[in-house]
Amino acid sequence: MYTEQSSQQATPLEEEPVAPPAIFPDHDVQSTLVLEPSEKWLAWLEVGKAVLLWVTSFLLLVSVPVITALPYVIYQLATFGAKAAQVFATDKNLLFFSVLGILPAHLLTLSVIWMVISEGGRKPFWKTIGFEWPESMPPVITTIACSVLALLLFGLAQLVTYIYGERKTDLDLLIESSLYARLATAFMATVTAPLVEEVIYRGVLYRALEKAAGIAVAVPIVSLLFAGVHVYQYRNNIAVIIVITLLSIVLTVSRALSGKMLPAFIIHLVFNGIQSFFIVLGGFINADSLK
Repeated sequence: MYTEQSSQQATPLEEEPVAPPAIFPDHDVQSTLVLEPSEKWLAWLEVGKAVLLWVTSFLLLVSVPVITALPYVIYQLATFGAKAAQVFATDKNLLFFSVLGILPAHLLTLSVIWMVISEGGRKPFWKTIGFEWPESMPPVITTIACSVLALLLFGLAQLVTYIYGERKTDLDLLIESSLYARLATAFMATVTAPLVEEVIYRGVLYRALEKAAGIAVAVPIVSLLFAGVHVYQYRNNIAVIIVITLLSIVLTVSRALSGKMLPAFIIHLVFNGIQSFFIVLGGFINADSLK
């Protein structure tokens, strides 16, 4: 006889095991599950590939500006000889060419990353790195929220600078060398730097580390890597280092919470855009001394 008790006993045997829910709504469920040994090995292989791309991007950023300025250096040495070498450290044209060289470095970096991640165009590049809108929030609301957060971060940056004081960094000296260097720096900081840096850190590195080791490992490692590569450039100013570290944490956490890369890109874009506005404004205010 089929009784209520027998049906209650049979039900658990008929139920299928349910996978644990994702921590964040936009995450792929697979990323929250335990990977099989073969999948784990492939995930760490992706981490190795991501690290190689990160190293490549760093080498390109260091070498390409030097190569870009090299023809000018050769011309000056051929024209003025040893006297030219004595003034290279303060040569405004040389500094400008060095800044200008960042643009091809960024373009080459994007090209290399696209080639590797998309496997020569066989895979959708932007979707693979998560350059999409979060499904849990409309794009307009996401844009507004990220822009407000960027404004708050910029305000916090001013407070930190006020507390710790402001000292000249290598970037400040570069920007102040000429009006052209100032405008080129503002352009790169707004147009190419947010995209390239987010693709490298929150797109390639974070994606690989999260899949291999989880969010708790990916967030601090990516945050420290992004902040760490800026330390030497801003070594004279503890306030800027603190701000960069806070920005890095916010960008990486936004990537983790949303499951997508676009929110971090918007925050980065708006933050750099505000800075670039004041860089350009300062250039026109002090135009006479920057010619």
